[in-house]
Amino acid sequence: MSDVSIQAATAATTSKRTDPKLAVGYAFGEVGCQMSWYMINNYLTLFYTDIVGLTASAISLIMLIARVWDAINDPMMGSIADRTNTRWGRFRPYIFFAPPFLAIFNVLTFTVWPMQGIAKVIVCLLCYIGTGMAYTAASIAYQALQNVIAIDSRQRMFLATSRNVGASVIGIVLSIVAAPTLLKLSHPGVEAADAQGYFRFAIIMAVALIIPFLICGFICKEKFTEQLHANKGNTEKLGFVGALKEIVKNDQLLMVVLATVLGTICVSGRMGLLTFYIIYVVGDFMHIATFFTVMTIAQLVGSLFLPWGTNTFTKKGYLIILQMVMNVGFLAMFLLPNSGIPTLLAISAVCGFCNSASGVCYGLVGDSLEYGDWKLGRRQEGVAASMLSFGVKIATAICGSAGVLLLAAVGYVPNAEQTEAARQGINAVVNLLPFVIGVISLIPMLFYKLTPAKVEEIRTDLENGKRCITAEK
Repeated sequence: MSDVSIQAATAATTSKRTDPKLAVGYAFGEVGCQMSWYMINNYLTLFYTDIVGLTASAISLIMLIARVWDAINDPMMGSIADRTNTRWGRFRPYIFFAPPFLAIFNVLTFTVWPMQGIAKVIVCLLCYIGTGMAYTAASIAYQALQNVIAIDSRQRMFLATSRNVGASVIGIVLSIVAAPTLLKLSHPGVEAADAQGYFRFAIIMAVALIIPFLICGFICKEKFTEQLHANKGNTEKLGFVGALKEIVKNDQLLMVVLATVLGTICVSGRMGLLTFYIIYVVGDFMHIATFFTVMTIAQLVGSLFLPWGTNTFTKKGYLIILQMVMNVGFLAMFLLPNSGIPTLLAISAVCGFCNSASGVCYGLVGDSLEYGDWKLGRRQEGVAASMLSFGVKIATAICGSAGVLLLAAVGYVPNAEQTEAARQGINAVVNLLPFVIGVISLIPMLFYKLTPAKVEEIRTDLENGKRCITAEK
């Protein structure tokens, strides 16, 4: 394709708004991801402690090994996807073929195996690792897809918004139905979900999650892969290690990843332990559905505000605003644990609104990818997408390993009435610690320099075949 035709195609693309069908199709991919990850993130620790009966040290070991390997596996998968070349594209094949394996391992992860001691720990670990690897194959391809189905930065931000909307909608549905359905599928008369309830619900979710992935794969065609990779300044083929070494030279992407690591520890780590706060501090298993529903509805509203917020304050500015407001919400939850359900729900709604900040991070990755192409002369959508996922997985590894140990340290005892000191400790772990980490997560954004004007300048240079690397030569 000639330079003139590339510029003409790009100009035609950027002059139009994102196709609503494309946005909806892309959102369905996130629906599939969340249908897998919702139970893992929000219920797995509770399942391991109260149902499987694993010790805090065993759970910590499982979370640490599985999630660290999962994080390491992300850039490996990104590199594999970047080197994939099929008639369906680079990334779509994984969206079609990985979900069935993900469904199988989701069920196995929420199975209580008839064994004891170290054997039970090893089986739980292997099932969780399998889930993580299948999820990585699907999610990395899905994240990278955003960067080859749209070119313009605003279109990619719109797709990131659509992704957040998809996450919020399915999150609302699952927040409403998960806890009651778990209880309904359990043995009659139990006050909290049992092993039968978890297993049956996992089967339902496993079958259902395949459908949205298929919808996403059929709608989201990789229109611009060839165009974006035409006339590259650097055509040398890289292996995994070489690709990783080059991607870390992208300082702007690294700032996004670092902010995401800290932000994920702050948000996802808290969400993974929030059920303990609701059950043992607030005092009722059934309030789980209420809190999670309020937060996910608020996140949906927040996602709808993303285009306005990022256009008004820039992506960097809006991300900082959302994180600061969320930090205030965490501190309020810590200081006002006895203020009553309505007040706690109102604060949770504010925090949920600010959870939409995750969509901004995916928009920043798209801009950082353009910067990397301009600076280094190479596009690596898969590896770039995997770096953000890598950050999220490292964060969840830290949270999963440290969270259960922190609960044990403050005196939490599974399936028992908690002491007042334990309840205060749970409150601190769930609210005060995320507040501190949330403040720290703002620091990397102070070094992020890709303003809208700079991104536009980089895009123009790329369209004209100009790169920082060629200018330096």
